Amino acid sequence: MHQHTALIQDVIIFLIVAGFLVPIMQRLTISPVLGFIVTGLVIGPYGLGRFTDTVPWLSYVVITDAEGVRTFAELGVVFLLFIIGLELSVERLISMRNLVFGLGGLQVVLTSIVIGLIAFAFGNSTQAAIVLGSCLALSSTAIVMQLLIETKRLATPTGRVSFSILLFQDLAVVPILFLTGVLGETSGNGMAVGLIIALSKAAFVICVIFLIGRLVVRPLFRFVGTTKSRELFMAMVLLAIIGTAVITERAGLSLALGAFLAGLLLSETEYRHQIDVDVEPFKGLLLGLFFMSIGLSLDLTAVWQDPLRIVASIIGLLAIKSVIIYGLARAFGVARPIAAESALLLGQGGEFAFIVLALALTLSVVTNDVSQFVLLVTIVSMLITPILSRFARQVGVYLTPPASAESAATGLAPPEVSDGLLLNHVIIAGYGRVGQLLGSLLESQRVAHVAIDVDVATAAKFRSKGRPVYYGDASQTDILQRLGMNDAASFVVTMDDRNAAEEIVAAVRAAYPAMPIIARARDREHGLKLLEKGATSVVPETIEASLDLAEVVFCNIGIGAEASRQIIADRRQIERAALSS
Repeated sequence: MHQHTALIQDVIIFLIVAGFLVPIMQRLTISPVLGFIVTGLVIGPYGLGRFTDTVPWLSYVVITDAEGVRTFAELGVVFLLFIIGLELSVERLISMRNLVFGLGGLQVVLTSIVIGLIAFAFGNSTQAAIVLGSCLALSSTAIVMQLLIETKRLATPTGRVSFSILLFQDLAVVPILFLTGVLGETSGNGMAVGLIIALSKAAFVICVIFLIGRLVVRPLFRFVGTTKSRELFMAMVLLAIIGTAVITERAGLSLALGAFLAGLLLSETEYRHQIDVDVEPFKGLLLGLFFMSIGLSLDLTAVWQDPLRIVASIIGLLAIKSVIIYGLARAFGVARPIAAESALLLGQGGEFAFIVLALALTLSVVTNDVSQFVLLVTIVSMLITPILSRFARQVGVYLTPPASAESAATGLAPPEVSDGLLLNHVIIAGYGRVGQLLGSLLESQRVAHVAIDVDVATAAKFRSKGRPVYYGDASQTDILQRLGMNDAASFVVTMDDRNAAEEIVAAVRAAYPAMPIIARARDREHGLKLLEKGATSVVPETIEASLDLAEVVFCNIGIGAEASRQIIADRRQIERAALSS
C-alpha cells in the first residue's frame, strides 16, 4: 500500500510541475525540455531528495523512486515514435531513402567504429567496445524532435536532415540490441550466426505485424469508427500503440520500434489526423515525464568526483559525432549551414543508450563502473542539448550565404506538404452529396482541396477512390491545422446538420479570424444564424432549389431563357441582400 501511495504522490508532483512549469517556460521563451530536465534534477533523489532525512517535509515535494518513474517515462518515447511513424508513411520513407539509409546509415556505422576504437584503446574488451560505440552513435530522438517541433523547424531542410538521421538511428536500435545480446552469449563464428538468426527473426516479426495490420487493424478501426464513440476510438488507438509495442518487445525487439510500426500502418488511413490529435496530450505529458526522468537520474556529485574526465568525454563525444555528421552531410550534397546546424544538434547521446547499456550490464558485456560513467556522459550531453540547439541555429545563420536561398543551396527537395496539398487550397467540412459535388468541381478545375467528415464509412469509401478525404471532427482546430488551415484559401461547410454546422463555423471563426468561411444553410433562418456565428457568406439550399425550379418553370411557360435567367438573377440578389442586411 505504501508503494502505491508513493507512486500516486510522484504522479501528483509531476502533474503540478507540468501545470506550472510549461506556462512559465513559454512565458520566458525557455525550452520546456530543458525545464523538465532541470526540474527533475532539483526534485529528484540526487537533488532535494538528499535532504529529506534532515528536513522531513521535503519528502512531500520530491520524487525518490526514479526507477518507477522511468518505467512510465519509457511510454513517452513509445508515443513519440508512434507519432513519427504516423506522420511519415511508407511512400515518404521511400522518397527519403538516400538521406535515411545513406546518410543515416553511414553516420551510425562510422561513429560506432570511431568511438568503439577509442573505447578499446582505453582498455575495454572487444565486446564492450562494440557495444559502447554502437550505443553512443545514437542521438536523442525525444529531445531533438521536441526541440525541432517547438521551434517549428521540423519541415525545414535542417529538420529533414536531422529527422532522416534520427530515423535510421531508431531503426538501428533493433540490430544493436540483437548484437548486444549475441555478444553476451556467443563469440567468434557463433556471434555471426547468432546475429543472422536474430535479424531474420526481426524481419519475420515486422512482416507479420504489417500483415496483421493490413488484414485486421484497418478493418477494425473502420468498424469502431462506425460507432461514432470517441471513447471506443481512443481505446482502439491506445490498443494499437501499446499492443504492437508489447508484441515487438516480447519478440526481442524494442517497444519504440513496435510503436513506430503501428504509426506507419495507420499513416495512410483516413484516421491519421484524428489519431494525431487524440494522442498528442498523452505524448506531451509522457515525454515531459521522460525528460524529467533524465534529471532524476543525474547525480551531480559524481560529476564533481572526476570533472576533467567527464567534461573531456562529453566534449569528445560532441566533437566526434558533429565532425562525422557534418562531413557525411556535405558528401551527400547538404549545404554548409544545414550540415553544421544538424551536426551540432545531433552531437549528444540518446535515450536508447540506457536500454542498450542495461542489457549489456545484465549480460556482463560491460562492467558497472563503465556503464555508470557512460550513462553520466550521455545524460549530461542530453541536458545541454537545448543550449546547443540555440548555438546551432546561430551557426547556421552565420554560415548561410546572403545571396542564395537555403532550399536551393541544400540540394534537397522542398519539404512536402501533407498529402501533396499546395498553398491556397480549399478545406471542405462534410463530404455528403453537396461536399462530393463541390470536390468534384474543384478537382475538374485542378483546385487543390481536402475534405473531412465524421462519418467513417464516407471517409473510407472516398479515400479508397483516391480522394483526399479524412475522418475527423472539423470543430477541432488541431485537426484543421494538420490539414493546412493556415495556408488555406477558404473553408467550406457543406454538412446538413444545423447544430454541427453552427458549431464548426463558430470554432473556425474563433481560431482563424481572417479565414473566408462559406457555409451551406438549410434555409434563410439557418443562414442568418451561421452569419451570426462568423460565416463570411452562406448559401441557403431551399432558396437555391426554389430559384432553379422557378427558372425551369418560366422557360416551360413561354418566358425566354435569357429573360428567365435575368428574373432569377435579380431575385437571387434580393435574397442575398436580405441575408447580409
